Amino acid sequence: MHCIHELLKEGYIVKGSLRNMKRAEEVRKSLKIDSENHKLEFCKLDLLHDEGWDEAAFDCDYLLHVASPFTIAEPKRESLLINPALEGTIRALNASKKSSKVKKVVLTSSMAAIAYGHDKQLCTPQDWTDTTKNVGAYVKSKTIAEKAAWDFVHNDNDHSFSMTTINPGMVFGPLLSDDIDGASAELLSKMINGKFPALPDAYFTVVDVRDVAKLHVDSLRNNKSDNKRIIATSPQGINIMKISKILRKNGYTKTPQKFIPTKMINSLASFNKEMKSMANMVNRGSYGADISETISIFNWEPISLEKTLIDMGNSLKQISTK
Repeated sequence: MHCIHELLKEGYIVKGSLRNMKRAEEVRKSLKIDSENHKLEFCKLDLLHDEGWDEAAFDCDYLLHVASPFTIAEPKRESLLINPALEGTIRALNASKKSSKVKKVVLTSSMAAIAYGHDKQLCTPQDWTDTTKNVGAYVKSKTIAEKAAWDFVHNDNDHSFSMTTINPGMVFGPLLSDDIDGASAELLSKMINGKFPALPDAYFTVVDVRDVAKLHVDSLRNNKSDNKRIIATSPQGINIMKISKILRKNGYTKTPQKFIPTKMINSLASFNKEMKSMANMVNRGSYGADISETISIFNWEPISLEKTLIDMGNSLKQISTK
């Protein structure tokens, strides 16, 4: 939704896709867009079905493909995450190829496609997650989908568009809707409401959702980003306890102050879906990301973690009082 907001702010006419068209007015309301505003329209698409993709793309100059399923807990079958991520990506690229107008595709990937299945301490755009290792279904889905996208671009000679992938870390920041089902929103909501007695000793790189949206939109017309992977995240891994401490310092006194023992997480991982997913992150440890190219191409100045968390906390607080 932040990408739509940024596109409209920059003067683009936007066609958004929904699986359920009944949500159109809900999205408009969240974006404070009047139903008579013709700069935003919607079409019905499904990552797992062909219907509508070619028609959706035929009159577009640019395509942003941001949709991919995510769950904190490991799914019963990896295919529940891998299939929609992979098939949706290929459908978006095929529709762009068939259109005579699409000049550029910007694909939302993830640090998940870069930083796992190996122990590199500084990850670069040249690095790839090793999906032969035990990395978890979500990480595998993002890696497989992005690799398939680059294979498409490199091996198909009939397409006329360039592509950029944006690879964010864990995305935090203010919400534009009342929906807190997203992973980071659910995590922060539970932290500030005292739902977690303790936290895993886990590290991840982090980024503000507003920065991610702006990088997507800025990539459309910045040809320096053509056919590049753009890392959009903090240069150092952040321990989740640091997030808790920042929130506590800013008045959220129910956030956890203790760690869950890593031995306990690993022992429970074999039969608990949440612990299995958590173990993959804990066992990766801390790593950094080389964002020098992102800074160079976009003159990027990331929003500070403290501002990101304060703004997100405030938006969650507003939702809870409605």
